[in-house]
Amino acid sequence: MPAPLTAPLFLASANIIEIFERTGMVDKVIVLGLALFSLVAWTVMIAKHYELKRLRMLNHNFDAHLRDQKSLLSLPESFKNKRSIPYADLFADAMESYWRAAAIMKEQGIVNSRAPLEHAENAIQRAIARQTLRYESSMIFLASIVSGAPFIGLLGTVWGVMEAFSAVANQQTAGIQQLAPGVSGAMLATIAGLVVAIPSVFGYNLLLGNTREMITEIENYASSLADRLELEYK
Repeated sequence: MPAPLTAPLFLASANIIEIFERTGMVDKVIVLGLALFSLVAWTVMIAKHYELKRLRMLNHNFDAHLRDQKSLLSLPESFKNKRSIPYADLFADAMESYWRAAAIMKEQGIVNSRAPLEHAENAIQRAIARQTLRYESSMIFLASIVSGAPFIGLLGTVWGVMEAFSAVANQQTAGIQQLAPGVSGAMLATIAGLVVAIPSVFGYNLLLGNTREMITEIENYASSLADRLELEYK
């Protein structure tokens, strides 16, 4: 019973190989280029998914650990040495800016100044911008593949049709044998462009949604961190 199921698949794959072999050099280069883009896009999407998942887990663990601490201003240096965690990076920048400003205010004999808090809040905003760029890394590359792959496939389509009509014009006949290589190459390039673009669209939108959620989460965390610093400020 497996033979009737596997035979059509084998014939379909064989036909695609035969079509690819009959296409012109330009269409072959376009199809192979799109296949490479597809491989790279899948690699980037899978790697980005696991990267965001890992960072979210690290963020939540650090936030839970930080919530258990009674005072942020008296935490040891070990909390400031976890720069690979986005939340920890915000915390480290806020603490460094806070204590640097506090030391300057103390040297100048200035009391009851909100400068340490303002410096900490500015540092938090800079860290948010830096981590946002980290979250969005590789997204521009995926967006380029999503928008560019169909156009590259369209280029192969137009080129294949042009080759088909050129063959007919040179031989002054309109037989199927003259039209088939160019038209089949054109259709194969179109299919290749869609095969690359369609999964990339879904993957890009999924990653974009996760990225936006994580940006919102880090902004909420930053607001909570600033509130705690203001409550502990004396």
